[in-house]
Amino acid sequence: MGTLIHSIGTATPPHRLSQAETRDFFIAQPGVDRLAARLIGAAFDHSAIDSRCTVIGELTGGAGPFVDESGHLRVPTTGERNAVYRSEAPALFAAAARDALERARIRAAEVTHVVTASCTGFFAPGPDFRLVQDLGIPPTAQRVHIGFMGCAAAFPALRTAANICAANPGAVVLVACAEICSLHIRASRDPEQIVASAVFADGAAAAIVSASPARGDFPVLELGEFGTAITAEGEGDMDWTIGDQGFEMRLTSEVPRIIGREIAGVVRSMLGDGAGPLSSIDTWAVHPGGRSVLDRVHTGLDLPDVALDDSRAVLREFGNMSSATVLFILQRILASDLLGDGARVAGLAFSPGLTVETARFTLRKTQ
Repeated sequence: MGTLIHSIGTATPPHRLSQAETRDFFIAQPGVDRLAARLIGAAFDHSAIDSRCTVIGELTGGAGPFVDESGHLRVPTTGERNAVYRSEAPALFAAAARDALERARIRAAEVTHVVTASCTGFFAPGPDFRLVQDLGIPPTAQRVHIGFMGCAAAFPALRTAANICAANPGAVVLVACAEICSLHIRASRDPEQIVASAVFADGAAAAIVSASPARGDFPVLELGEFGTAITAEGEGDMDWTIGDQGFEMRLTSEVPRIIGREIAGVVRSMLGDGAGPLSSIDTWAVHPGGRSVLDRVHTGLDLPDVALDDSRAVLREFGNMSSATVLFILQRILASDLLGDGARVAGLAFSPGLTVETARFTLRKTQ
């Protein structure tokens, strides 16, 4: 058996937003005219999301740095938003990491490498450093932080862990992704910003990766091949820049169409050649950038109706938590009673570029 994901842990902030109530909150913002209200209603109602989590407590009621006493969104500076990231992100990283360590029955003192990923804030020393301090990981642990790679960053992080384990067979790698997307919330009549407000959320997930045998009779995921490709179009349709009033997500309506046009060729070349046809894949972990993205993947690859059930379930319950989301999906797959030993899993995620990241896994229930 090769390099394994021994466990996946997750964490979300305590404040849960009802999608319907959040829709009404945005419609009630100053400057929202009848057309904008219709756009907001359509974006939220067709998102296939029931609820999401956030670190911003006042979004569920009351006033604070992001919402005034009248229930209107304030406009914090990028520095003010990033200060909240710096204060809130370490706890999310640590909670997910502790959950993963406990599930794997591995002590923090055994971790030899730390790989973190995030794109919703910055500070130094960063999340990788804080995990070492907060969890009691040895200070000699080697660290890598993957910043600003967007929603697909979990796969480059896992690929980095796999490469570490290939070079150091005794390595125990903690991979952790945490995003606080709601920090960059704003009132807007711009359709792209409305879509972003309707789908993005906060959360964290972590994985323990090692070539050593698992320490219990629990399912693990064996890591297979990883792939990266850039689509022929899309560089200007999905991007993430830093503005004076927060990070600005550009997510045009062309993104699902580009995915629909190009996904079959890209994915078949990355996951099909030399590894059997796509029909040999038992289930999929597709990053739910939004409902339309999942729909385009479903039709573009001619997948069975149940293939994206786990991806749709995570979208429905948690929204799009950027890089952490696909690990939530893989956690569901690890816990599934519907999949047997040796089940083949394909992972697929998208990030600015438009970049496509893929990964193959094999579910191992007996060791």
